[in-house]
Amino acid sequence: MGKDNTITYAIGIDLGGTFVKAALVSNTGDIIFKDKLSIGSEALKENILDTLESIIRTLIDKGKKEQFDIVGVGIGTPGIVYEGVVLGGADNLQGWKDINLSTYFSNIFDLPVLVENDANVMGLGEMVYGAAKGSSDVIFITVGTGIGGAIFINGELYGGYKNRGGELGHITIDHNGLDCNCGGGKGCLEAYASTSALVKQYADLSGKNIDTINGHYIVKKFNEKEEDAIKCMKEHTDYLGHGIAAFINTFAPQKVVIGGGISEAGQFYIDMIAASAINYAMDDCSVNTEILGAKLGNDAGCLGASSLILKTKPI
Repeated sequence: MGKDNTITYAIGIDLGGTFVKAALVSNTGDIIFKDKLSIGSEALKENILDTLESIIRTLIDKGKKEQFDIVGVGIGTPGIVYEGVVLGGADNLQGWKDINLSTYFSNIFDLPVLVENDANVMGLGEMVYGAAKGSSDVIFITVGTGIGGAIFINGELYGGYKNRGGELGHITIDHNGLDCNCGGGKGCLEAYASTSALVKQYADLSGKNIDTINGHYIVKKFNEKEEDAIKCMKEHTDYLGHGIAAFINTFAPQKVVIGGGISEAGQFYIDMIAASAINYAMDDCSVNTEILGAKLGNDAGCLGASSLILKTKPI
């Protein structure tokens, strides 16, 4: 493969709690190379930065061998991000705050580096290449250990003043409810509708060892028509429906896209959430809204991060 002057390339980075994923992506949306490295569950800031540098360098070297025009690096990271700086809020990464990732890696690689919150770049991936392609107003929700999300208004990512908003998992659905990991919050959507909350509820109800349970196990038992699994899945999807109804009433999106590992359980899962959400949402607000599952799976973060650099527009 030689250099094609009509095609440019960027590196997209998806930093998670235990792994970092990376891809060299073209401005046509093709993933040319992929890589993945472990950062471990107890990595310190210095270890994470070293791992990021290593994986970026690997992909740059591969791209240079093919004479690709690599124009920058996009990074999706947990936490609150503003103007390339991780301000904080990444509870699953030790010491991951007050870090100017943009400047740090721009200086190392002499390339533009743009940084965004990880849920935002996953949503951006679905907007540009996935389930929400061609839409302008979209709510993206990722359901996992917690609940994250992204808001798109008129085709643009919306994060509130200084990019400190968009915490969709922390709307209150029970003002006197469960304590949430966010700090002072009680009754947050995340505390009731995350996969972690589903697993805890199922373990409490069934009496099974929580260490042997995950979302996929509960889905399997649901499909086997186990009573405890059915009860928990109905409650889980009903909570999600309540939260999504609030987003529909506020933003009247064209699409609500649901991502995260459990969203791949099957169409029945999306259908249960959608039925609940439409039931609770105002008819006049939901009339143009479609609720559907994400399409890009594990590639969403890297594709979305690369689009920060490639300036690929959602619409």
